[in-house]
Amino acid sequence: MEKIISIAIIVLSVIVLLALSNSFFKRILKSSTRLPLKYLNSIVNFIIVLFGIYSVLNQISLTKELSTMLLGSSTLIIALITFAAQQTLGNIIAGFSLSMTHPVEIGHKVRIVSGGSVVAEGVIKDITIRHVVIEQYDGQTCIVPNSLVDSSVIVNTNYLDQVGNYLEFEVAYDTDLDKARKIIHDLLAKEEPVLKKDVRVYTSRVTDNGLILKFTVWTATIDDNYIVCSHLREGIVQEFLKEGIVIPYQTITISRIQTPS
Repeated sequence: MEKIISIAIIVLSVIVLLALSNSFFKRILKSSTRLPLKYLNSIVNFIIVLFGIYSVLNQISLTKELSTMLLGSSTLIIALITFAAQQTLGNIIAGFSLSMTHPVEIGHKVRIVSGGSVVAEGVIKDITIRHVVIEQYDGQTCIVPNSLVDSSVIVNTNYLDQVGNYLEFEVAYDTDLDKARKIIHDLLAKEEPVLKKDVRVYTSRVTDNGLILKFTVWTATIDDNYIVCSHLREGIVQEFLKEGIVIPYQTITISRIQTPS
């Protein structure tokens, strides 16, 4: 009966300590979303749970005897545990590395690239001792192991003072290019978030259908860039059509062959 009471007290203590830990870090994280704090919260909770499990097992006689027996071969046990948990340990160490070196922070928009392929792209939402939580632009949540993030190429646009994005428009060969450039410049001037209004519009290449006009849209943030580029795509197409500037596209003509009856 005493052991049951002791185990109940240990479990209750673990629950209280977890609640206090989460409450403490929640108050701190209201004013700061730094990644080290999120990681430290996970580590503290992990230690509390681990200590609770050890304390509960220590109340059981069979576990005590087994622990005493295993202590005689502690070196072998440690080697086996280390080998079995090397992936978990790798994630813990990688999480510590990410939280200390700050390649990303909570709220940063990132792209994780491994082996030339994009693993995940979106907004950093959380980090635990095992993984980084990334909310992707399609609304899905991507759980990426810390070791994979730490060993991958991290494209982080938050370290840029300005964000640039290319826009391209194809026009027919007989287009008045000065007129097309003026339309683009006029629409750029109307977009408030655009930092560089007087960008150069280049003819980047020649295709089977016409010429490709290319220019860069510069804004302060990636969110502004998405919005401005959307407005420009719609506005330029509408103005080109209004001013008689042809945007060529391939068409297929299907003719029905009459067979003699």
